[in-house]
Amino acid sequence: MFDYLANPTRFMRLADWLLRPLALLATGLLAAGLYYGLLASPPDYQQGETVRIMYVHVPAAWLASLGYVALGLCGLFYVVWRHPLADVALRAMAPVGAMFAFLTLVTGAFWGKPMWGAWWVWDARLTSMLILFFFYLGVIALANGFDQPERGSRPAALLALVGMINVPIVKFSVDWWNTLHQPASLIRSGGVSIDPAMLTPLLLMLAGTHCYFAVIVILRMKSILAERRIMTMQLRRAATAMPPDGGTG
Repeated sequence: MFDYLANPTRFMRLADWLLRPLALLATGLLAAGLYYGLLASPPDYQQGETVRIMYVHVPAAWLASLGYVALGLCGLFYVVWRHPLADVALRAMAPVGAMFAFLTLVTGAFWGKPMWGAWWVWDARLTSMLILFFFYLGVIALANGFDQPERGSRPAALLALVGMINVPIVKFSVDWWNTLHQPASLIRSGGVSIDPAMLTPLLLMLAGTHCYFAVIVILRMKSILAERRIMTMQLRRAATAMPPDGGTG
């Protein structure tokens, strides 16, 4: 499957086929999720209207973590098998994942202020998410920090792999340490602990943000592949136009 998609033309065909339905799904799910989350769902009996931040904060946190898992897998495929599409996917995914990590931190600050009385605390979950954000920035910097883009591919892939260590820390920090952050409400041993009136918009937002993530990554991958194709064509033209002796003509 991965060898089949390594061909950019095949990937572009698959991307074109997936893009429209994913975009329609993202739009519909996000619209429904925002409507139910902001207008139709009840306020929390403890947090009041502040709980509505959850409908953005939780999906952003999920995508920040899952996006980095995908980033690490891309790094693995590039380091071990030199898969060219893995490098493209890594470059496309890193800024999108960083955006979700940043959104997690910002919405967490807005949620934490009325709940904890502070915009920021050095809580284990918040600190590990901040570190994840820095890993994203590091991957972006390495991937784009060289005059020749291919020189940054391996360092970025290696850093993406190293950063995978932090993902389980983000997930299980509320279980391993005493933190101010609330424990898991969706994936937990005792089952879901969220009222159905709040669970429905949250699931809609989770599904919508996953589709949105996929749409943006596919668009970025298509853009990167198009740029590389143009660069290859320009180099071929330059080589064809150069006199055989390498002179100026």
